[in-house]
Amino acid sequence: MEEALRCAQRALETGEVPVGAVVVCAGVIVGRGWNRNVADNDPAAHAEIIALREAGQKIGNHRLGDCELFATIEPCAMCAGAIVHARVRRLVYGADDPKAGAVHSVLQVLNHPQLNHRMEVQGGVLAGRSAGILQEFFRKRR
Repeated sequence: MEEALRCAQRALETGEVPVGAVVVCAGVIVGRGWNRNVADNDPAAHAEIIALREAGQKIGNHRLGDCELFATIEPCAMCAGAIVHARVRRLVYGADDPKAGAVHSVLQVLNHPQLNHRMEVQGGVLAGRSAGILQEFFRKRR
């Protein structure tokens, strides 16, 4: 989670919404991402998507069933869908997202009863620091 926070800091330094994510397989980081929507002119360039893409390339498979994803905020619907499709084993995230969270805050994409993939989910890990970096970003923008 510390590495995901470092990724969020990289996003902050480039003026992006500070969200970071890492994918870990067998104790090794195989994917890192931070929001790059503005820099890449890409609405799908969320931290989780970038980390999943890098992990898939590194391990040579679009299925990441032995991997865990660590994100600084509860994933949105797009990212949650990608996590499900990648068959990630475990998601660990920091702060809840009461406006767009798709784990439990707004929607329940992960572990939805009609989907065939289940994963372990742990929220609230370093939630204060994760929320703090986001709050600082938006406070400065207002």
